[in-house]
Amino acid sequence: MIGFRQVDARYPFLWEDSSQPEGRWHRAGEGPAQYLADTPDGAWAEFLRHEEITDPDDLPTIRRQLWAIDFGDAPAEPIRLPAPVLFGGLETYARCQQEAAAVRRRGHTRIVAPSAALKPGRAGGVCVHNGVHAAPPRDGRVFVVFGPPGDLIGWMAAYAGWPAADLLGRVNPLASRS
Repeated sequence: MIGFRQVDARYPFLWEDSSQPEGRWHRAGEGPAQYLADTPDGAWAEFLRHEEITDPDDLPTIRRQLWAIDFGDAPAEPIRLPAPVLFGGLETYARCQQEAAAVRRRGHTRIVAPSAALKPGRAGGVCVHNGVHAAPPRDGRVFVVFGPPGDLIGWMAAYAGWPAADLLGRVNPLASRS
């Protein structure tokens, strides 16, 4: 299976040790945890949401690498939490981290959850049939592979890229706006 991840070019595209800062699905010191989106837009949306980028004028200033990563075909354990937790902001991280820790205690090393960064139904992409058209709507997913990268293989898809402006309208904001 191929997943997508965007990174700052100064650092490796995957984490090798527990120095990784905490994220939605792991606490500080519980890494490494390799977060992979099922689409390139999902990877970019994670960055835009985390950095709280909402202005299209900011997009051309972004310079990030985009990686396609083969993370194998091992099954991922689906995360089942209420939608407000799955799509919530920083205030929901503790609950997500608890759930992921429980899944790991049961022996699973991979999870899959809906993308909190993409609005539901907004990971559809495009297709070509008598021209370019929007593909059917679908939900974005995030896979987390716990542990060192091991035999994960990556290919750089973009060296100094930035997301398309139309993605901003599909990003679920991290913090609610008053």
